[in-house]
Amino acid sequence: MAAIEKVAAFDVKESVGKIGNYRWTICSLVFFATTINYLDRQVISLLKPTLEKEFNWTETDYSNIVVVFQFSYAIGMVIAGRVIDKIGTKLGYAITLILWSIASILHAFATGTLSFMMYRGFLGVTEAGNFPAAFKTVAEWFPRKERALAGGIFNSGTNVGAIVAPIVVPYIAINYSWQVAFIATGAIGFLWLIFWFMYYEVPSKHKKLSKAEFDYIHSDVVEPEPAAAIEPQAHAKTSWGELLRYKQTWAFVISKFLTDGIWWFFLFWLPAFLAAQYHLVGMQVSLPIAVVYTMAAVASIFGGWLPMWLVKNKGYDIVRARKTSMLIFAVFPITVIFSQAAGGFNMWFAVLIIGVAASAHQAWSANLFTTVSDMFPKTAVASVVGLGGMAGGIGGMIVARLAGGLFDHYKALGHIQTGYYIMFFICGLVYLVAWFLMFRVLVPKMEVVKFNN
Repeated sequence: MAAIEKVAAFDVKESVGKIGNYRWTICSLVFFATTINYLDRQVISLLKPTLEKEFNWTETDYSNIVVVFQFSYAIGMVIAGRVIDKIGTKLGYAITLILWSIASILHAFATGTLSFMMYRGFLGVTEAGNFPAAFKTVAEWFPRKERALAGGIFNSGTNVGAIVAPIVVPYIAINYSWQVAFIATGAIGFLWLIFWFMYYEVPSKHKKLSKAEFDYIHSDVVEPEPAAAIEPQAHAKTSWGELLRYKQTWAFVISKFLTDGIWWFFLFWLPAFLAAQYHLVGMQVSLPIAVVYTMAAVASIFGGWLPMWLVKNKGYDIVRARKTSMLIFAVFPITVIFSQAAGGFNMWFAVLIIGVAASAHQAWSANLFTTVSDMFPKTAVASVVGLGGMAGGIGGMIVARLAGGLFDHYKALGHIQTGYYIMFFICGLVYLVAWFLMFRVLVPKMEVVKFNN
């Protein structure tokens, strides 16, 4: 860890000025890909009232469609992580984005609940490639002390996508049709590919990267890594079985399992909550949702910045900084338990409190993902992220099924708000449980994994 602490003497502004900033150009590409990823997946939640009427869906029908997406996403995550470690980031990212854009467009041709499930499953499998590719890109292009900040910046794209969607999707659906909304948002990904192929290459092969910036990117490697860590080869040597032998893997996997479903719940049910609790429909949900995800976007970047600030200004080592930051972000979601009570006075109190909880998740997530590159060689990052993503998808399925069942039950009783209260109570507490299991039980010292091969 001494090498990390030494490099931490630099701040981002200084490093950009003296060393170069091409890595931030690469980060911006990943940011836009993540924005598109979340724009495409959120379309269905915003069209839920329209699609419910057209296809006569119940809350359970909708939750089943969400579950199909999450199940496929979970399977896709573990496959995508392995494939991207095998074929490399440049080609892997391009393939997954092409496929999920096609999957998004296909939703426009759905004729019933079954076909929606099929296309949703295709979207889940293909969208799963984004985060393994994104965090592998960060591991390749950033020194360890900057990775949480880079991760926070590109992860804020999830919120930008969630902000743009409620502004664009209802407008397109109202003025054209719900089918055009799926086609228009799906087509955006093909524009991104042009810039990806123009600007991206691994650092060791990039013609525009200065030697000073290349050296800076690799300046805080704790121990000499295999050549593939600097220039990924066309194969991955570490099997899933070997990865699962390490407590570090399980720390990430369990934390993703517990907390990912909370974000999915906000993403897929926030428009429905605003409709059920405050009778907002169509474009009326745009501003509250935009406020929630704008807060979360800022928090995602702040979440990545805070551990770096603690290292530089408080003398923390990277492990203490990561653990302290994540504990702070695990406490704030508790406020969401009180959102409905506060919303009884004014809707905006509930919106702001939900925004705090969503913000805490994004700050937590930026650091949680970065723990993988803190503890694993670069050649295994996408595979470990994929395993965690699969666990997060399974957790998301459980949350979706629970939510659908609760809401149908309490809707029949005329008290759907009780279902939301139960869900918000769960959302408020799981982060502290995850933090305790990760940092008190499994990896209190966040030891770096050393593979035998």
